[in-house]
Amino acid sequence: MTAPASTVEELTAQRDRARQDHADLVARGLRLDLTRGKPSPRQLDLAEDLLDAQAPAVSADGTDLRNYGGLQGLPELRAIFGDSLQVPVEQLLAAGNSSLELMHDALVFAQLGVVPGGERRWVDEPEIAFLCPVPGYDRHFALCERFGIRMIPVPMTAGGPDMDVVERLVAEDPRVKGIWCVPKYSNPDGTVYSDETVRRLAAMPTAARDFRIFWDNAYAVHHLGDEPAEIADLLGLCAEHGNPDRAFVFGSTSKITFAGGGVAFFGASPANVEWWLSCTAKRSIGPDKINQLRHVRFLRDAEGLREHMRRHAALLRPKFDAVDKILTSELGGTGLASWTSPAGGYFISLQVPEGCARAVVAKAKEAGINLTPAGATHPYGDDPADRVIRIAPTYPELPEVEQAIAALATCVRLVGTEKILADLNS
Repeated sequence: MTAPASTVEELTAQRDRARQDHADLVARGLRLDLTRGKPSPRQLDLAEDLLDAQAPAVSADGTDLRNYGGLQGLPELRAIFGDSLQVPVEQLLAAGNSSLELMHDALVFAQLGVVPGGERRWVDEPEIAFLCPVPGYDRHFALCERFGIRMIPVPMTAGGPDMDVVERLVAEDPRVKGIWCVPKYSNPDGTVYSDETVRRLAAMPTAARDFRIFWDNAYAVHHLGDEPAEIADLLGLCAEHGNPDRAFVFGSTSKITFAGGGVAFFGASPANVEWWLSCTAKRSIGPDKINQLRHVRFLRDAEGLREHMRRHAALLRPKFDAVDKILTSELGGTGLASWTSPAGGYFISLQVPEGCARAVVAKAKEAGINLTPAGATHPYGDDPADRVIRIAPTYPELPEVEQAIAALATCVRLVGTEKILADLNS
């Protein structure tokens, strides 16, 4: 490949400036972390009143919550979250603090027992596979690896997973037992599933009678703007299209109140709920109902939940705006990067030139900026194009976010210009 001498000289100058900027960053000894989408301490402070013990520990129907029982969780808490998770209260369960734990349990229960509509346990199948929209959530992929479930990447579109690919795979292969979905403000690119995508997921023919949609609605109420995104009602559409047992819905308060002391939710069809309770009853005599009562008293009702999330958005929005502003200033129009501008959730997806993501992450580490490993957004930690970098701007304070993103942009400029020059000289 050849290029005009002026172009090569200009690129060489850009590379040399980026090298010097990177050396200056290394000399500063920064220690900044954008690895995981955790709530910041200021966000956690919003729920500090949860720690104030209140008596009596009695539910709305007079049940003494200090004792055993109540496997479905408090009805009054389920009522607060039913609308946002799009699950009728009687079909929604409130459990421990982690929705990831519930997704783990769902896989265990399906492996060791027969799910409604199934013919045998998943562990007795010669092989099972899950569809994994990419870029996606690394912990979903880790669960599949833990249980030996083969992962099949499916490309994401602006409206969710490529449904032409999804429909073909589930129709032709009975080994495909499930699909991971983060339908609102998806991790990491902030995609909101279109109504058409949700309808097709609910209606599509599947070769496996016990196919399940793992609907991880983790960011159902995590809006950054004043106009919350709305998605179609998956459970309702599944029932409408004759597949009432297809969906497992998950959610939690992990990024609403305390990440280490919240409440997780499972929603599904009546048959799935009955199956779930029959499995869970062997595992637990009941959830932490005292903690659930604390959440009821703190949030009060659905409007209280919305108001609480507006306070979260006020803390988060400036950080997301800063990322977009700095990337636009430093990389806009260079052809070296593109990125998402999500309307909610916890992440931004940065795409760099093919073959550059790992090198950018490595250069950032040299400069004291810790990022999620390149490849984490894909099954088995392998992004074939080596392009996607997940940015998690929520935990650091705003000045640290600004420093980290400016440093990241420097690393993108350095790696990107080096690659262009290498390609020109090849």
